[in-house]
Amino acid sequence: MTLNRRSRSSSDDRELRLWKAGQALAVTFLVAVLAAGGVFYGLVYLLDFQEIDTTSKLDAKTLFDLVKLSFGVVAGAGALVALVVAYRRQRVDEAGAYREATRLHTERFSQAVEQLGSDSPAVQLGGVHALAGLADDAPDDNLRQTCIDVLCAYLQLPFTPDPGDDPAHQDEHHRYLALRKVRHTILRLIGDHYRRPQGTRGSWQGCDLDFTGITIDGNLNFGGARFSGGTLSFTGATFSGGSVSFHRAMIAGGEVNFHGATFFDGLMDFSHAELSGGTVSFYGARFSGGRVTFGEATFTSGLVMFNEATFSGGTVDFWSSKFSGSTVTFGSVAFSDGTVDFNRATFCGGRVYFDHAAFAGSTMTFGDVAFSGSRVYFDDATGPAPEGLRASVGTPVPAGVTLPEAWLTDEHP
Repeated sequence: MTLNRRSRSSSDDRELRLWKAGQALAVTFLVAVLAAGGVFYGLVYLLDFQEIDTTSKLDAKTLFDLVKLSFGVVAGAGALVALVVAYRRQRVDEAGAYREATRLHTERFSQAVEQLGSDSPAVQLGGVHALAGLADDAPDDNLRQTCIDVLCAYLQLPFTPDPGDDPAHQDEHHRYLALRKVRHTILRLIGDHYRRPQGTRGSWQGCDLDFTGITIDGNLNFGGARFSGGTLSFTGATFSGGSVSFHRAMIAGGEVNFHGATFFDGLMDFSHAELSGGTVSFYGARFSGGRVTFGEATFTSGLVMFNEATFSGGTVDFWSSKFSGSTVTFGSVAFSDGTVDFNRATFCGGRVYFDHAAFAGSTMTFGDVAFSGSRVYFDDATGPAPEGLRASVGTPVPAGVTLPEAWLTDEHP
Protein backbone atom coordinates (compact mmCIF):
# COMPACT_ATOMS: atom_id res chain seq x y z
CA MET A 1 0.00 0.00 0.00
CA THR A 2 1.31 3.47 -0.80
CA LEU A 3 0.64 6.91 0.55
CA ASN A 4 -1.64 7.59 -2.37
CA ARG A 5 -5.22 6.44 -2.07
CA ARG A 6 -5.66 3.18 -3.84
CA SER A 7 -8.10 2.93 -6.72
CA ARG A 8 -11.46 1.41 -5.87
CA SER A 9 -14.34 0.11 -7.91
CA SER A 10 -16.38 3.15 -8.75
CA SER A 11 -20.14 3.33 -8.62
CA ASP A 12 -19.88 3.82 -12.39
CA ASP A 13 -19.39 0.05 -12.61
CA ARG A 14 -23.01 -0.34 -11.56
CA GLU A 15 -24.37 2.04 -14.16
CA LEU A 16 -26.66 0.52 -16.79
CA ARG A 17 -24.61 -0.53 -19.81
CA LEU A 18 -26.61 -2.54 -22.37
CA TRP A 19 -26.17 -3.35 -26.03
CA LYS A 20 -28.92 -2.40 -28.41
CA ALA A 21 -31.57 -5.11 -28.82
CA GLY A 22 -30.54 -5.87 -32.42
CA GLN A 23 -26.89 -6.23 -31.47
CA ALA A 24 -27.71 -8.45 -28.50
CA LEU A 25 -29.96 -10.70 -30.60
CA ALA A 26 -27.41 -10.97 -33.42
CA VAL A 27 -24.58 -11.88 -31.03
CA THR A 28 -26.75 -14.34 -29.09
CA PHE A 29 -27.99 -16.02 -32.30
CA LEU A 30 -24.44 -16.27 -33.66
CA VAL A 31 -23.22 -17.87 -30.42
CA ALA A 32 -26.16 -20.32 -30.50
CA VAL A 33 -25.44 -21.27 -34.15
CA LEU A 34 -21.76 -21.82 -33.44
CA ALA A 35 -22.59 -23.90 -30.37
CA ALA A 36 -25.12 -26.00 -32.32
CA GLY A 37 -22.64 -26.50 -35.16
CA GLY A 38 -19.99 -27.57 -32.72
CA VAL A 39 -22.30 -30.10 -31.09
CA PHE A 40 -23.42 -31.43 -34.51
CA TYR A 41 -19.92 -31.97 -35.84
CA GLY A 42 -18.85 -33.40 -32.51
CA LEU A 43 -21.60 -36.03 -32.74
CA VAL A 44 -20.71 -36.79 -36.37
CA TYR A 45 -17.12 -37.37 -35.30
CA LEU A 46 -18.02 -39.49 -32.29
CA LEU A 47 -20.54 -41.62 -34.27
CA ASP A 48 -18.00 -42.03 -37.08
CA PHE A 49 -20.26 -40.97 -39.98
CA GLN A 50 -18.21 -41.05 -43.16
CA GLU A 51 -20.59 -39.45 -45.69
CA ILE A 52 -24.23 -38.62 -46.40
CA ASP A 53 -26.23 -40.89 -48.72
CA THR A 54 -27.38 -38.65 -51.58
CA THR A 55 -29.25 -41.41 -53.48
CA SER A 56 -32.12 -41.76 -51.04
CA LYS A 57 -35.51 -40.20 -51.85
CA LEU A 58 -37.38 -37.82 -49.54
CA ASP A 59 -40.12 -39.86 -47.84
CA ALA A 60 -43.05 -38.68 -45.67
CA LYS A 61 -41.29 -39.45 -42.38
CA THR A 62 -38.23 -37.45 -43.34
CA LEU A 63 -40.40 -34.57 -44.49
CA PHE A 64 -42.24 -34.63 -41.16
CA ASP A 65 -38.90 -34.61 -39.28
CA LEU A 66 -37.78 -31.59 -41.29
CA VAL A 67 -41.01 -29.77 -40.43
CA LYS A 68 -40.47 -30.52 -36.73
CA LEU A 69 -36.88 -29.31 -37.04
CA SER A 70 -38.08 -26.07 -38.65
CA PHE A 71 -40.51 -25.45 -35.82
CA GLY A 72 -37.74 -26.28 -33.35
CA VAL A 73 -35.48 -23.67 -34.96
CA VAL A 74 -38.26 -21.07 -34.75
CA ALA A 75 -38.92 -22.01 -31.11
CA GLY A 76 -35.20 -21.77 -30.33
CA ALA A 77 -35.02 -18.32 -31.92
CA GLY A 78 -38.00 -17.26 -29.82
CA ALA A 79 -36.28 -18.57 -26.71
CA LEU A 80 -33.19 -16.54 -27.58
CA VAL A 81 -35.31 -13.41 -27.93
CA ALA A 82 -36.97 -14.12 -24.59
CA LEU A 83 -33.55 -14.66 -23.00
CA VAL A 84 -32.22 -11.34 -24.28
CA VAL A 85 -35.37 -9.51 -23.15
CA ALA A 86 -35.17 -11.14 -19.70
CA TYR A 87 -31.51 -10.20 -19.40
CA ARG A 88 -32.20 -6.59 -20.27
CA ARG A 89 -35.11 -6.47 -17.82
CA GLN A 90 -32.90 -7.95 -15.08
CA ARG A 91 -30.15 -5.40 -15.72
CA VAL A 92 -32.68 -2.54 -15.68
CA ASP A 93 -34.11 -3.84 -12.39
CA GLU A 94 -30.62 -4.15 -10.86
CA ALA A 95 -29.71 -0.62 -11.93
CA GLY A 96 -32.97 0.70 -10.51
CA ALA A 97 -32.44 -1.13 -7.23
CA TYR A 98 -28.91 0.27 -6.97
CA ARG A 99 -30.11 3.82 -7.63
CA GLU A 100 -32.80 3.40 -4.97
CA ALA A 101 -30.28 2.03 -2.46
CA THR A 102 -27.95 4.94 -3.20
CA ARG A 103 -30.79 7.44 -2.77
CA LEU A 104 -31.78 5.97 0.60
CA HIS A 105 -28.12 5.89 1.66
CA THR A 106 -27.73 9.57 0.75
CA GLU A 107 -30.80 10.52 2.75
CA ARG A 108 -29.60 8.60 5.81
CA PHE A 109 -26.12 10.03 5.35
CA SER A 110 -27.43 13.61 5.37
CA GLN A 111 -29.39 12.96 8.56
CA ALA A 112 -26.38 11.33 10.28
CA VAL A 113 -24.04 14.20 9.35
CA GLU A 114 -26.61 16.68 10.63
CA GLN A 115 -26.65 14.80 13.94
CA LEU A 116 -22.85 14.79 14.10
CA GLY A 117 -22.84 18.57 13.63
CA SER A 118 -25.25 19.15 16.52
CA ASP A 119 -24.23 21.15 19.60
CA SER A 120 -25.49 18.32 21.81
CA PRO A 121 -22.90 15.59 22.55
CA ALA A 122 -25.72 13.07 22.96
CA VAL A 123 -27.03 13.83 19.46
CA GLN A 124 -23.47 13.67 18.09
CA LEU A 125 -23.09 10.23 19.64
CA GLY A 126 -26.20 9.10 17.78
CA GLY A 127 -24.72 10.48 14.56
CA VAL A 128 -21.52 8.50 15.14
CA HIS A 129 -23.41 5.22 15.44
CA ALA A 130 -25.59 6.12 12.45
CA LEU A 131 -22.54 6.76 10.25
CA ALA A 132 -20.91 3.50 11.38
CA GLY A 133 -24.10 1.63 10.47
CA LEU A 134 -24.24 3.39 7.10
CA ALA A 135 -20.65 2.34 6.38
CA ASP A 136 -21.66 -1.26 7.09
CA ASP A 137 -24.69 -1.03 4.76
CA ALA A 138 -23.08 1.03 1.99
CA PRO A 139 -23.89 -0.22 -1.55
CA ASP A 140 -20.27 0.22 -2.68
CA ASP A 141 -16.77 0.93 -1.35
CA ASN A 142 -16.83 4.63 -2.30
CA LEU A 143 -19.90 5.32 -0.16
CA ARG A 144 -18.41 3.30 2.71
CA GLN A 145 -15.18 5.31 2.48
CA THR A 146 -17.17 8.57 2.58
CA CYS A 147 -18.75 7.59 5.91
CA ILE A 148 -15.34 6.66 7.35
CA ASP A 149 -13.85 9.94 6.11
CA VAL A 150 -16.52 11.93 7.98
CA LEU A 151 -15.78 10.07 11.24
CA CYS A 152 -12.04 10.73 10.80
CA ALA A 153 -12.74 14.38 10.01
CA TYR A 154 -14.61 14.73 13.31
CA LEU A 155 -11.50 13.47 15.14
CA GLN A 156 -9.43 16.09 13.31
CA LEU A 157 -11.59 19.00 14.54
CA PRO A 158 -9.97 21.22 17.18
CA PHE A 159 -11.40 20.97 20.67
CA THR A 160 -11.10 22.95 23.88
CA PRO A 161 -8.73 21.31 26.38
CA ASP A 162 -10.03 20.12 29.72
CA PRO A 163 -10.35 23.14 32.05
CA GLY A 164 -10.12 20.83 35.04
CA ASP A 165 -12.65 20.02 37.73
CA ASP A 166 -12.54 23.47 39.30
CA PRO A 167 -16.13 24.28 40.41
CA ALA A 168 -15.86 27.60 38.56
CA HIS A 169 -15.52 25.70 35.27
CA GLN A 170 -17.78 22.77 36.04
CA ASP A 171 -20.01 23.20 32.98
CA GLU A 172 -17.01 23.41 30.64
CA HIS A 173 -15.47 20.35 32.28
CA HIS A 174 -18.65 18.31 31.84
CA ARG A 175 -18.94 19.34 28.20
CA TYR A 176 -15.29 18.38 27.62
CA LEU A 177 -15.93 14.93 29.09
CA ALA A 178 -19.07 14.49 26.95
CA LEU A 179 -17.26 15.42 23.71
CA ARG A 180 -14.32 13.23 24.73
CA LYS A 181 -16.79 10.36 24.98
CA VAL A 182 -17.86 11.00 21.38
CA ARG A 183 -14.24 10.91 20.17
CA HIS A 184 -13.46 7.75 22.12
CA THR A 185 -16.57 6.06 20.74
CA ILE A 186 -15.34 6.74 17.19
CA LEU A 187 -11.95 5.23 18.04
CA ARG A 188 -13.60 2.16 19.59
CA LEU A 189 -15.92 1.60 16.61
CA ILE A 190 -13.05 1.92 14.14
CA GLY A 191 -11.00 -0.65 16.03
CA ASP A 192 -13.98 -3.04 16.22
CA HIS A 193 -14.59 -2.87 12.47
CA TYR A 194 -10.93 -3.48 11.57
CA ARG A 195 -10.82 -6.68 13.60
CA ARG A 196 -13.63 -8.23 11.55
CA PRO A 197 -12.46 -10.57 8.76
CA GLN A 198 -12.21 -8.96 5.36
CA GLY A 199 -15.22 -9.64 3.17
CA THR A 200 -17.66 -10.04 6.05
CA ARG A 201 -20.39 -7.54 6.83
CA GLY A 202 -19.11 -4.70 8.96
CA SER A 203 -15.46 -5.16 8.00
CA TRP A 204 -13.68 -1.94 7.04
CA GLN A 205 -10.45 -3.64 6.07
CA GLY A 206 -9.07 -2.19 2.86
CA CYS A 207 -10.49 1.28 3.54
CA ASP A 208 -8.32 4.34 4.29
CA LEU A 209 -8.15 5.94 7.72
CA ASP A 210 -6.91 9.54 7.85
CA PHE A 211 -5.91 10.51 11.40
CA THR A 212 -3.72 13.39 10.24
CA GLY A 213 -3.13 15.87 13.05
CA ILE A 214 -5.49 14.28 15.57
CA THR A 215 -4.81 14.00 19.31
CA ILE A 216 -4.99 10.47 20.71
CA ASP A 217 -5.96 10.80 24.37
CA GLY A 218 -7.86 7.52 24.61
CA ASN A 219 -7.46 3.90 23.58
CA LEU A 220 -7.51 2.74 19.96
CA ASN A 221 -7.45 -1.03 19.65
CA PHE A 222 -6.34 -2.66 16.40
CA GLY A 223 -5.34 -5.84 18.20
CA GLY A 224 -5.74 -8.84 15.89
CA ALA A 225 -6.52 -6.67 12.87
CA ARG A 226 -5.11 -7.39 9.42
CA PHE A 227 -3.96 -4.58 7.13
CA SER A 228 -3.75 -5.81 3.55
CA GLY A 229 -5.02 -2.72 1.77
CA GLY A 230 -5.68 0.95 2.40
CA THR A 231 -3.62 3.52 4.27
CA LEU A 232 -3.75 4.22 7.99
CA SER A 233 -2.26 7.69 8.46
CA PHE A 234 -1.32 9.31 11.78
CA THR A 235 0.70 12.05 10.05
CA GLY A 236 1.34 14.90 12.49
CA ALA A 237 -0.78 13.25 15.21
CA THR A 238 -0.16 13.92 18.90
CA PHE A 239 -0.14 11.08 21.42
CA SER A 240 -0.65 12.59 24.85
CA GLY A 241 -2.11 9.61 26.68
CA GLY A 242 -4.01 6.40 26.26
CA SER A 243 -2.84 3.64 23.97
CA VAL A 244 -2.97 2.49 20.37
CA SER A 245 -2.74 -1.28 20.12
CA PHE A 246 -1.64 -3.32 17.11
CA HIS A 247 -1.05 -6.38 19.31
CA ARG A 248 -0.96 -9.50 17.12
CA ALA A 249 -1.98 -7.43 14.10
CA MET A 250 -0.80 -8.47 10.63
CA ILE A 251 0.45 -5.81 8.23
CA ALA A 252 0.63 -7.65 4.93
CA GLY A 253 0.58 -4.96 2.28
CA GLY A 254 -0.91 -1.99 4.07
CA GLU A 255 0.77 1.13 5.38
CA VAL A 256 0.65 2.50 8.90
CA ASN A 257 2.02 6.02 8.77
CA PHE A 258 3.24 8.13 11.72
CA HIS A 259 5.12 10.79 9.71
CA GLY A 260 5.97 13.74 11.93
CA ALA A 261 3.88 12.44 14.85
CA THR A 262 4.67 13.54 18.41
CA PHE A 263 4.76 11.10 21.31
CA PHE A 264 4.47 12.78 24.72
CA ASP A 265 2.92 9.92 26.61
CA GLY A 266 0.93 6.73 26.23
CA LEU A 267 1.64 3.39 24.57
CA MET A 268 1.98 2.34 20.94
CA ASP A 269 1.83 -1.45 21.04
CA PHE A 270 3.02 -3.60 18.11
CA SER A 271 3.90 -6.58 20.33
CA HIS A 272 3.58 -9.99 18.64
CA ALA A 273 2.61 -8.21 15.41
CA GLU A 274 3.64 -9.67 12.05
CA LEU A 275 5.02 -7.48 9.29
CA SER A 276 4.96 -9.46 6.05
CA GLY A 277 4.97 -6.95 3.24
CA GLY A 278 3.58 -3.69 4.56
CA THR A 279 5.16 -0.51 5.87
CA VAL A 280 5.24 1.07 9.31
CA SER A 281 6.75 4.55 9.09
CA PHE A 282 7.83 6.87 11.91
CA TYR A 283 9.69 9.18 9.52
CA GLY A 284 10.48 12.47 11.25
CA ALA A 285 8.55 11.51 14.41
CA ARG A 286 9.44 13.06 17.78
CA PHE A 287 9.71 10.86 20.86
CA SER A 288 9.83 12.85 24.08
CA GLY A 289 7.90 10.37 26.22
CA GLY A 290 5.70 7.34 26.11
CA ARG A 291 6.56 3.92 24.76
CA VAL A 292 6.53 2.22 21.37
CA THR A 293 6.97 -1.54 21.60
CA PHE A 294 7.63 -4.15 18.94
CA GLY A 295 8.28 -6.81 21.58
CA GLU A 296 8.34 -10.34 20.11
CA ALA A 297 7.17 -9.00 16.74
CA THR A 298 8.09 -10.88 13.56
CA PHE A 299 9.54 -9.06 10.54
CA THR A 300 9.45 -11.38 7.53
CA SER A 301 9.31 -8.69 4.84
CA GLY A 302 8.29 -5.06 4.44
CA LEU A 303 9.71 -1.89 5.94
CA VAL A 304 9.87 -0.23 9.37
CA MET A 305 11.27 3.30 9.06
CA PHE A 306 12.46 5.73 11.76
CA ASN A 307 14.54 7.94 9.44
CA GLU A 308 15.20 11.45 10.78
CA ALA A 309 13.20 10.76 13.94
CA THR A 310 14.22 12.51 17.17
CA PHE A 311 14.54 10.61 20.46
CA SER A 312 14.67 13.03 23.37
CA GLY A 313 12.79 10.76 25.78
CA GLY A 314 10.53 7.75 25.92
CA THR A 315 11.22 4.14 24.99
CA VAL A 316 11.21 2.19 21.74
CA ASP A 317 11.82 -1.52 22.19
CA PHE A 318 12.29 -4.49 19.88
CA TRP A 319 12.72 -6.94 22.77
CA SER A 320 12.93 -10.55 21.50
CA SER A 321 11.73 -9.49 18.05
CA LYS A 322 12.79 -11.54 15.03
CA PHE A 323 14.13 -10.05 11.80
CA SER A 324 14.09 -12.62 9.01
CA GLY A 325 13.49 -10.53 5.92
CA SER A 326 12.30 -6.98 6.64
CA THR A 327 14.22 -3.74 6.39
CA VAL A 328 14.42 -1.51 9.49
CA THR A 329 15.99 1.93 9.09
CA PHE A 330 17.17 4.45 11.70
CA GLY A 331 19.04 6.62 9.18
CA SER A 332 20.06 10.09 10.43
CA VAL A 333 18.24 9.57 13.74
CA ALA A 334 19.22 11.77 16.69
CA PHE A 335 19.36 9.82 19.98
CA SER A 336 19.76 12.51 22.66
CA ASP A 337 17.77 10.82 25.44
CA GLY A 338 15.42 7.95 26.05
CA THR A 339 15.90 4.23 25.51
CA VAL A 340 16.03 2.02 22.43
CA ASP A 341 16.05 -1.68 23.34
CA PHE A 342 17.02 -4.55 21.02
CA ASN A 343 17.75 -7.03 23.82
CA ARG A 344 17.40 -10.69 22.77
CA ALA A 345 16.43 -9.73 19.23
CA THR A 346 17.31 -12.17 16.44
CA PHE A 347 18.74 -10.98 13.13
CA CYS A 348 18.58 -13.95 10.75
CA GLY A 349 17.67 -12.11 7.57
CA GLY A 350 16.85 -8.69 6.19
CA ARG A 351 18.66 -5.41 6.77
CA VAL A 352 18.90 -2.90 9.63
CA TYR A 353 20.38 0.55 9.00
CA PHE A 354 21.77 2.97 11.58
CA ASP A 355 23.76 4.98 9.04
CA HIS A 356 24.53 8.57 10.09
CA ALA A 357 22.73 8.03 13.42
CA ALA A 358 23.89 10.21 16.33
CA PHE A 359 24.22 8.40 19.67
CA ALA A 360 24.65 11.34 22.03
CA GLY A 361 22.84 10.71 25.28
CA SER A 362 20.23 7.99 24.85
CA THR A 363 20.55 4.40 25.97
CA MET A 364 20.59 1.82 23.21
CA THR A 365 21.07 -1.80 24.18
CA PHE A 366 21.85 -4.89 22.10
CA GLY A 367 22.19 -7.44 24.91
CA ASP A 368 22.11 -11.13 23.89
CA VAL A 369 21.37 -10.26 20.27
CA ALA A 370 21.89 -13.02 17.70
CA PHE A 371 23.42 -11.99 14.36
CA SER A 372 23.17 -14.99 12.05
CA GLY A 373 22.26 -13.74 8.60
CA SER A 374 21.02 -10.15 8.59
CA ARG A 375 23.05 -7.20 7.43
CA VAL A 376 23.32 -4.47 10.08
CA TYR A 377 24.91 -1.16 9.11
CA PHE A 378 26.26 1.52 11.46
CA ASP A 379 28.07 3.42 8.70
CA ASP A 380 29.13 6.96 9.75
CA ALA A 381 27.31 6.67 13.11
CA THR A 382 28.64 9.01 15.81
CA GLY A 383 28.87 8.79 19.59
CA PRO A 384 29.59 5.78 21.80
CA ALA A 385 28.71 2.27 20.69
CA PRO A 386 25.34 0.96 21.90
CA GLU A 387 25.51 -1.07 25.09
CA GLY A 388 26.10 -4.78 24.50
CA LEU A 389 26.64 -4.39 20.74
CA ARG A 390 30.32 -5.37 20.69
CA ALA A 391 29.69 -8.44 22.84
CA SER A 392 26.76 -9.55 20.70
CA VAL A 393 28.63 -9.00 17.43
CA GLY A 394 31.71 -10.86 18.65
CA THR A 395 35.23 -10.95 17.27
CA PRO A 396 35.94 -10.92 14.44
CA VAL A 397 33.02 -8.76 13.33
CA PRO A 398 30.74 -10.78 11.01
CA ALA A 399 30.79 -9.88 7.33
CA GLY A 400 27.19 -8.70 7.50
CA VAL A 401 27.82 -6.10 10.24
CA THR A 402 29.60 -2.80 9.60
CA LEU A 403 30.79 -0.67 12.55
CA PRO A 404 32.56 2.70 12.70
CA GLU A 405 36.31 2.38 13.12
CA ALA A 406 36.19 4.12 16.51
CA TRP A 407 33.91 1.42 17.93
CA LEU A 408 36.50 -1.23 17.13
CA THR A 409 39.11 0.33 19.44
CA ASP A 410 39.48 -0.01 23.19
CA GLU A 411 38.45 3.61 23.58
CA HIS A 412 34.86 2.75 22.65
CA PRO A 413 34.21 -0.74 24.00
